[in-house]
Amino acid sequence: MAKRSAKAVQSKIAHLQPWSHAAAPHDDHRDQSYVRRIRPLSDNQRRLMAAIDTHNVTLALGPAGTGKTYLAINAAVEALEDGAVARIVLSRPAVEAGERLGFLPGSMEEKIAPYLRPLYDSLSDRLDGKRLRAFLADATIEIAPVAYMRGRTLNNAFVIIDEAQNCTYAQIKMLLTRLGWHSRMVITGDPDQSDLLDGLSGLVTVAERLETVEGIAVVRMTGEDVVRHPLVASMLGVL
Repeated sequence: MAKRSAKAVQSKIAHLQPWSHAAAPHDDHRDQSYVRRIRPLSDNQRRLMAAIDTHNVTLALGPAGTGKTYLAINAAVEALEDGAVARIVLSRPAVEAGERLGFLPGSMEEKIAPYLRPLYDSLSDRLDGKRLRAFLADATIEIAPVAYMRGRTLNNAFVIIDEAQNCTYAQIKMLLTRLGWHSRMVITGDPDQSDLLDGLSGLVTVAERLETVEGIAVVRMTGEDVVRHPLVASMLGVL
């Protein structure tokens, strides 16, 4: 009876996992890039994965928890491992989420680290710690705030701009023009969760203007695509 009960619990836990796994999700003794198998759980996630594969620029808009950043990072890692790109560049704006943190001690890198932490989390869920540290050390994977992107040309790279709802129109335009040869770019964001003053976010305007441009895909996710706890979708429906 105890064994059957344990199996039932494990089955329920597995059912709640947003992605299927070929091994335990916290198995640190195996290469996660080998054991993890990513599959879409909704039509919009399938559209997003297809868009990233077939377009040089993809914009993914939608609520939190719909897998926008996760799927983009997975595609970036796959492109890197397949040799389609030589590096991954991840960027997000360093904008406070509704509270003032005040002066942060330490070097510039230490000051911006809290804002970039979500990108490290997504990467560590796709790569084991040893490989991730090696890629970060030799700049095969680079994580930087939006302010560090001006003036650059990103060739042979997979570029992901996360939390783009906290970028102004001018910032997104600047980021889009960083795209170089043999590169792909994915821009993700939730227009309903901007931490900028009303009217300053440029994500929706940019998406609307680029939607008809050949070679660019705009994928809009909905609450039905949320793959976090089931209550997340319910809360988003009333908040």
